Amino acid sequence: MLSQLFLSHGFTFFASGWAQFAASFGLAFVMMMLAGRPFIRAMRRFQGMGQPISENVPASHRQKAGTPTMGGILVLGAIIVSSILFMPIRSADAWIAILSLVMFALIGFADDYKKVTSQSKKSSNGLTPLLRLGLEAGCVLILATLINWTMPPYIPEYSLAIGSGILLPLGMVLYYIFAYFVIAGAANAANITDGLDSQLSKLYLPVLVVLVVALYGATRIGFMDTVMFLPGASGLYAPLGAAFGAVLGFLWYNSKPASIFMGDVGSLALGGFMGTVAMLLKSEIIMGIAAGMMVLILLSSFVQTMYFKATRHLTGTGRRVFRRAPLHHHFEELGWPETKIVERFFILAILFSGLALVLLKFA
Repeated sequence: MLSQLFLSHGFTFFASGWAQFAASFGLAFVMMMLAGRPFIRAMRRFQGMGQPISENVPASHRQKAGTPTMGGILVLGAIIVSSILFMPIRSADAWIAILSLVMFALIGFADDYKKVTSQSKKSSNGLTPLLRLGLEAGCVLILATLINWTMPPYIPEYSLAIGSGILLPLGMVLYYIFAYFVIAGAANAANITDGLDSQLSKLYLPVLVVLVVALYGATRIGFMDTVMFLPGASGLYAPLGAAFGAVLGFLWYNSKPASIFMGDVGSLALGGFMGTVAMLLKSEIIMGIAAGMMVLILLSSFVQTMYFKATRHLTGTGRRVFRRAPLHHHFEELGWPETKIVERFFILAILFSGLALVLLKFA
């Protein structure tokens, strides 16, 4: 909206994707800085006892009891407002990215609300896994269909880009299965990563850098031979800039000791957004590599659960691969300080993103 207004008054600078990125980044960050403290106070009054601390986490987390949650509401508000103000208003890609935020945020909000109101300390005190996975499948079905419709005519329907811009037709069924793993997988990876103060923000920002570079390659002919040319994706500059500014602003309040938690409303939405943008850019594999640290955290929880169930079935006694899952809790049980875990995971996230950038340019 604002970008169109500026353009109509002769400010051609706002025709640039980078100008839209910078403007939405700046506005989202300022919104977080100005509204952060009032929002935290409001959430503290509204939630009373704050987020219940699950019984399935290390004992050191008990001291976090009473910290308000649902900080993702403010993050999403900053992203959506900043995006709409500076993105090309007719950009289908931008609206799909925003839609992914809203849909996964609604699932996360329902999960958070049930946890806060019940004040149960059981790890399963939110939505049931089956219900949540079903709701996520519905979101993916809508998003994947819209993404497929927005692809330019020279890209085959239901296709996957691999390697040097090679397109592999998947067919409708495999395409939707693949989309589920990309979008819902990213949502759940982000959700389970949000277990330590500032961890999700620090592991998320390097992935955003990779997506921004992939976006630049997708909107510039000849810049990257490994990326499909997708001129319609230029509308994503504003949403990505807004996400960058909002997450960076949230880190100000979520750094240890956290004044507020992201909550499922934020982590699910940011993860779904990440997967959706990757599919819009035909950079799903690159995103998976960049988010390698999140993927490892998600896999650690999956492996722990499957191994425990398998050994209990075979021997009558469930056994564990890790002292506690997901992975960050394992290192806590080994005696690592929370800040050391987050910083080392952050270093690994940068390395994963660096590898993704290399592959983005030369694979």
